[in-house]
Amino acid sequence: MIQSVLAAMFGVQSKAKRYQDFSNKHLFISFILISIVFVFLLVLLLVWLVGIITN
Repeated sequence: MIQSVLAAMFGVQSKAKRYQDFSNKHLFISFILISIVFVFLLVLLLVWLVGIITN
């Protein structure tokens, strides 16, 4: 699941893998929740990195 989220974030996920991720409702909900967590962590990482660079 994490590999699918990372691949989707970078835009390199295959059609077959994307279909597999979205075909099951329970996997879809997990996929969305993990995606939200990864985006939140990415934003925190970027804010932290910018804070270090600007100080």
